[in-house]
Amino acid sequence: MPPRPPPRGGARGGPPRGASPSRGGPQRGGAPPPQSGAARGAPAQAGAGQQHAIADHVQTIGVKKPGYGREGRNFQVFTNHFGAQITDNIISHYDVIHPSEKTLPAKLNFDIIESMQSKCFPQIFTPRCVYDGRKNLFASRDIPFPGDSTTQHEFDVYLNGPPAADSTGNPKAYKVRLTKVATINPEVLHRFLKGQQSHDNAVLTAITALNVVVRMEPSLKYPFNVRSFFTDQETKDIGGGMILWRGYFQSVRPAVGRMLINIDISTGVMYKPGSLIDLCLDFFGKLGNPNLLSPSRGLPERERHRLSRFLIGVRVITNTSSNSRSQNPRVIKRLSTQSARDLKFKLANGSEQSVANYFNATYNRPLRFPDILCVEVGAGAMLPLEVCEVPKGQIMRKQVPSEKTSSVLEFATKKPEARLESIVNGTKVLAYGQSEYLRSFGLGVDSSAPIKITGRILNPPIMIYGQGSRQATVNPRNGEWNMIDKKLYRPAAIQRWIVVIFERQQRFSQAAADDMIQGLRRATADMGITGFQAQPKLTWENPQGDIISVLRKHGMDMRAAGGLPDIYVLVLPDGAADLYQQIKHFSDCQVGVATQCLRSNKCFRAKPQYYANVCLKINVKLGGVNTIPDAKSVPFLADRQNPAIIIGADVIHPAPGVENKPSFTSMVANIDPMFSRYVAISKVQTARQEIIDDAEEMVTHCLRMHIKHKVETGIEQSAAFPKRVIVFRDGVSEGQFKQVIEGEIPKIKAACAAMNLPVMPKLTLVVVGKRHHVRFFPQTGQGDRSGNCPAGLVVDSEVASPAEFDFYLQSHAGLLGTSRPAHYNVLYDENGFTADSMQQLAFTLCHVYARSTRSVSIPAPVYYADIVCARAKNHFDPSLNVDLSETETMTESGNRGGSTRDLAYYQKSFRPLATTAQRRMYFA
Repeated sequence: MPPRPPPRGGARGGPPRGASPSRGGPQRGGAPPPQSGAARGAPAQAGAGQQHAIADHVQTIGVKKPGYGREGRNFQVFTNHFGAQITDNIISHYDVIHPSEKTLPAKLNFDIIESMQSKCFPQIFTPRCVYDGRKNLFASRDIPFPGDSTTQHEFDVYLNGPPAADSTGNPKAYKVRLTKVATINPEVLHRFLKGQQSHDNAVLTAITALNVVVRMEPSLKYPFNVRSFFTDQETKDIGGGMILWRGYFQSVRPAVGRMLINIDISTGVMYKPGSLIDLCLDFFGKLGNPNLLSPSRGLPERERHRLSRFLIGVRVITNTSSNSRSQNPRVIKRLSTQSARDLKFKLANGSEQSVANYFNATYNRPLRFPDILCVEVGAGAMLPLEVCEVPKGQIMRKQVPSEKTSSVLEFATKKPEARLESIVNGTKVLAYGQSEYLRSFGLGVDSSAPIKITGRILNPPIMIYGQGSRQATVNPRNGEWNMIDKKLYRPAAIQRWIVVIFERQQRFSQAAADDMIQGLRRATADMGITGFQAQPKLTWENPQGDIISVLRKHGMDMRAAGGLPDIYVLVLPDGAADLYQQIKHFSDCQVGVATQCLRSNKCFRAKPQYYANVCLKINVKLGGVNTIPDAKSVPFLADRQNPAIIIGADVIHPAPGVENKPSFTSMVANIDPMFSRYVAISKVQTARQEIIDDAEEMVTHCLRMHIKHKVETGIEQSAAFPKRVIVFRDGVSEGQFKQVIEGEIPKIKAACAAMNLPVMPKLTLVVVGKRHHVRFFPQTGQGDRSGNCPAGLVVDSEVASPAEFDFYLQSHAGLLGTSRPAHYNVLYDENGFTADSMQQLAFTLCHVYARSTRSVSIPAPVYYADIVCARAKNHFDPSLNVDLSETETMTESGNRGGSTRDLAYYQKSFRPLATTAQRRMYFA
């Protein structure tokens, strides 16, 4: 069994979490180390913003906050948080159970609880309770249950209120059992905010209760999705049967010394309301001709299947006659294969009748379009499309088609000033001051203005370029620099190369090919890459052919003429995803040769800047190094007595709505001392599982490759074996932190132990979060060209955790919209990082991303791990036709079409990297 990490401290005598490291140098949170250099402008003050000491007895989920950073210059910003005042009154917590009921939709659950409180039992539920849509109900007092029990009662709830004594119908009664499970004393929250209370279940439940309070009213009024709700005050029709609604995200969060409400704008993708026929036609982009939905008039089966997937889960109401409309929505299960005229079903007397004839006979409604399809709803009932209407406000919970992504981004993207204005306006929609729920629970919100806080702008690392550069060092300004008068730090060299053009020669001529080759030659020469002056083998090939055989043949021909190619440069047409996958499977998994794909419309008469960007990728794929950070500007890098390996790790899951497809994991690790060259490994695992199953094997691989490279390149043995392992973990939500601590850290430590290194490395694990709604906005006139805060903004107080070691870092310059900072949470630390040293390390790693001369939004190892995960599909042989973008086809009988592909199938079919690809940055 791998050793488990210590519960609140480091292994083998390492510093306990939250304690100062027992080694030389400054104490955590103390004065900055002398190597750090002076900050530009006024130095940051340790006392800036709200800060407090954390009691020794306080336990945290991750590492206890070691203090606050001091490096950099102070910079005041607005943030999308609003002050909240919490109650001192006890809150009662109840468990909600629907006995004998299957799991009901959250919207129906809300309707049931609302009817229980306002229609059936208002005398009991005054003031009203709040409900989370599933299992939890909170009351601002003990609920006065009827009968003897004070802790449990079962209610019969009717959606339209209690039926009258003389009513003739038989309305359904929903049974709701409430059981008191706890009382919540807000005092624990007050103590937690001051650093005097551990982050335990009592604190978590109290925060949950406050979030349920603020979400109760909008959940009853508007369509909602977890923590966001959406209104039709601002919409955009993007076609394809979809319409975008502006939404608002809200979350009550603990911060240093106070509670805050984080408010942000969000975007909901809705099914277009109205006639179901119109929705289907809009899906195909062909409004006005319902007969396009007729199989007998040419609707292809593939298109019918695509439409069926889109419609599954849509709620419809039926309109069977001019004065008869059912208000009870019914859920679409699938689209029929036959038209209403041809689709028949058996009647009770054994005879058959078509759907079209049934509606004519039963409802006296001859169908206008009997030759188009039907939908199956409920327990197998078939409804013609023309009798169905789609109510407005239905959230589409499937992946947005790739061709619509740009339309969604255009709607969702707002410049910082406009975004902040929209957020402030959103508080009017939220109307906290008018909520009866907030009043009854004593929760106050200061929505008059977003809060202003003090952050710091960190100094960027100095970047070093190669010999022959007129300017060998560069100091990035606002996250940007350029390659003018610079040579790559370690340029690659080639001897032979092949150019394959997968376009008709009429579209990409010999002249265009010569221009492209000359563009590459000039760019490689300017940057110091040698060998591209050699004449490449140039050929045009059919993109519909056997791509892998074609590439292999050209390689073998070149081998026969003198040697294997060092790189293939391939020109691809637009929309060539399948072609790209075949090329990368050949290069990454079969032979290990470097390949560089160019889109024909991009490289045709391209400017020098285009080829310069391409060369940044080519150089690292061939084993070169573009640039390195100056160790003198980063204390972590300067410590050569404690060599380190930095690992980026990520997990990618199937798209929403996709079933029976696996998740993929990746790890990327540096192999050089300056954290600029990386190797990668990826694996297949159980769908939607966040914890990396193969973490031990993957870390072992990373360590072996790291040590092997250092030994082969002549680095002294004492520096070849890492003494520090720093893992930057992507994609983990706050609710999964404990799972990572318990599920991955033991595997990482087991891998280190199994290597039998001279010194057992000390481990630090940091989660890098991107899926959050915290934003920062500069004061007027202090933003960059995009209106965003300058690159290097770090915030570790005021809106950060009261007790956990976390911070927000906006490491990149803005481009479009409002920049999103990355949220760093240190979950485990045996290396004794201070706030300053961790923040500076993270910021430095954002500057070594090989593809650009800009700092990026997350550390390069994490960025690379994201890319490796996204490329996982390339590990499957293209001949297997593995499609990871959709659920396997179901036959009409409900069985899976073709063979069943389980996890074992995907693991067996997942081909590892070729040996040579394992040692280079094939993913750049």
